[in-house]
Formats: sequence, structure tokens, C-alpha cells
Amino acid sequence: MNNKELIEKLFDIGAVKFGEFKLKSGIMSPIYVDLRVIVSYPEILLAVAEAMWGKINNLKFDLICGVPYTALPIATAMSISHNLPMVMRRKEVKDYGTKKAIEGVFSVDQKVLIIEDLATSGLSVVEIVEPLEHEGLKVDDVIVLLNREQGAHENLKNKNLNLHAVFTITELLQALLEKNRITQNIYNTTLKFITDNQITK
Repeated sequence: MNNKELIEKLFDIGAVKFGEFKLKSGIMSPIYVDLRVIVSYPEILLAVAEAMWGKINNLKFDLICGVPYTALPIATAMSISHNLPMVMRRKEVKDYGTKKAIEGVFSVDQKVLIIEDLATSGLSVVEIVEPLEHEGLKVDDVIVLLNREQGAHENLKNKNLNLHAVFTITELLQALLEKNRITQNIYNTTLKFITDNQITK
């Protein structure tokens, strides 16, 4: 499945929506990308994992770590398909048992590839890198399916992190416009929103 086919499939299952959506930041957005739904479509989940693998299979790393929760199934699919050891960062650290922040087997100085569904500001990635580095792990690279082109690339670069993306929001919009899945007006409105709402940290 090539990128354009994948984009169309994501649109068909409602992972990409157009309208009026309130984002976490409180801003109203004309586009909403929700990749949580791909867990119900194994073929698409695997296609997403393979598309991401294709972007980073030449990089050097020892472990992969999916950002909870949306990227965990993607990381798991990639781990199983390519025999990649995985670690998990707990979203909530329990105050009993081992009290671990990072689950899995790892050793100091191992290099971890971060897997995230999409990047807007890059903040969710930074939040996961810090506890990994606290355990003595190293992080250089981050792979996402979608770069929303709202500042993540620059923000992560400032933290010495390389952002790799399967496609950008511009490429997503172009693919949907070419297939007449969206109108020129939606294309223009969404691109203007992206340009007008840059998030730099």
C-alpha cells in the first residue's frame, strides 16, 4: 500500500475528519486526525507500521518505544513484524510493586527509537524522552505517521531529536484533493489554519 492509498484508507475509516474540532489547546481546528481507530482495522494498522518502518529501517537503534496510548499498537505491530525489542513508558507510575516508569528489558546507553502517531508541537515526544534518558537510555530519532507541520520538527531539533515522518499534512491534503475526497476550499482552509497556528517552544 503506497502513501496515497494509505491516506485514502485512513479517510475512509474516519481517522481523518474535516469540520470544526476543539483541540487540546482550546483552538478550533478544521481537521482532526484520530489514529486510535486503526486498532479496529488490523490491515490498516499493519500498513501504518510498515510505512513507518520503511522510513527508519536504515537508522541505528536497539529498542523501540511507542508513546502511550495511540502509538502503542503501532509499536507492537512493528516489534512483532521485525523482531524489535520494545520498552514501554508508563503513563501513570504506580506507587506499589516495582514502581517502574519504564517497563521492559534494557541497559544503560542503549539507543531507543520513539514511535508516535503524529507530531504537532512535539511536546508529547519530549515528555517521553525525559524518563527514558533518566534511566540512562539514549534517544536521537522519532518516527511519526503524520507531521502536522505546526512546529514539531523545529521544536524537536532544538532538543537534538530528529523527526522522521511518513507524510506531512500538506501531502495528506494533496492526496485527498487529487481523489476528490475533499474540496479545494477545505484544502485551502486547512492549510491556512496550519500556517496560522504554529507552535514553537
